[in-house]
Amino acid sequence: MSSNYFDFQDADPQQSGFDLIPKGVIAPMRMTVKPGGYDDQSQGWTGGYATQSFDTGAVYLAAEFVVTGGDYAKRKLWSNIGLYSPKGPTWGQMGRSFIRAALNSARNVHPQDNSPQAAAARRITGFHELDGLEFLARVDIEKDSKGQDRNVVKVAVEPDHPDYAKLMGVPVKANPGGGNSGAPAQAAPAFQAPAPQRAPVTGKPSWAQ
Repeated sequence: MSSNYFDFQDADPQQSGFDLIPKGVIAPMRMTVKPGGYDDQSQGWTGGYATQSFDTGAVYLAAEFVVTGGDYAKRKLWSNIGLYSPKGPTWGQMGRSFIRAALNSARNVHPQDNSPQAAAARRITGFHELDGLEFLARVDIEKDSKGQDRNVVKVAVEPDHPDYAKLMGVPVKANPGGGNSGAPAQAAPAFQAPAPQRAPVTGKPSWAQ
């Protein structure tokens, strides 16, 4: 590094921030939650993780996603995870669905698995358990407030996706429920009997310990 800060000759060339990741790319990501200082004790929303919009009154988690592997490693995306909207329950339900899928993805739980172990893996004690969560997600594109395209994350990729095991580096797991699980039919012959599951852990999923 230059001994003179004001000599910028040795600074790294600027990277274009406008090259979007193509829509539909699936990549491993780490989510962090930017605290907004909003708490609602009646909902159990503590720790200041939630944010409330001054304009609409909606409450959400302001999430940052960093791609942790693949062609777009270190790229960052931002999305809001809905918790409450004065317009009705839809946004909050979408947020709950996303968090459920993210926990399934992070902890390698099949979305159709309703065993006690799976139920426990989908239970957290607070938003702090989402801060640093690593899972597989699909990149999307939407317009920002200025009408410009931007990358966002709206969908977590769960273990029933045919590329999940490969991209997450984990073994293929069976759907314990069987039947019409929504799992890809072509993957069915590769399924093995489910191994005994470890108790869910805070932070890193059990396979990453």
